[in-house]
Amino acid sequence: MKRIADEMCPEPKKIRLVMYNFKTHNASAFYETFEPEEAKRLWDRSEFIFTPKHGSWLSMEEIELQVLNGQCLNRHIATTQDIKSEVEAWQNHGNNKKSTIIWQFTNFY
Repeated sequence: MKRIADEMCPEPKKIRLVMYNFKTHNASAFYETFEPEEAKRLWDRSEFIFTPKHGSWLSMEEIELQVLNGQCLNRHIATTQDIKSEVEAWQNHGNNKKSTIIWQFTNFY
């Protein structure tokens, strides 16, 4: 969080983080890791957004990344530019198919 706040996102007053597991991200973790003043500073700049337990979009993203890896990246690719070109071609193909995700969940626990 310190690296994100100080190096990657020094400008914004609030940093919104989309998190999958709400139980592991709380103020006490900041205070266990940093001195109290630093923990408060980082906590005050953070806004945690937690994905729902059912039908999490993050799970769908994980599936999409697995498909990308299986169909496109599971081989040696020599350069970063080649990787970018391969991913772009894969993405364009998928977008042209106009595939959708069918969200399904029940209210049974």
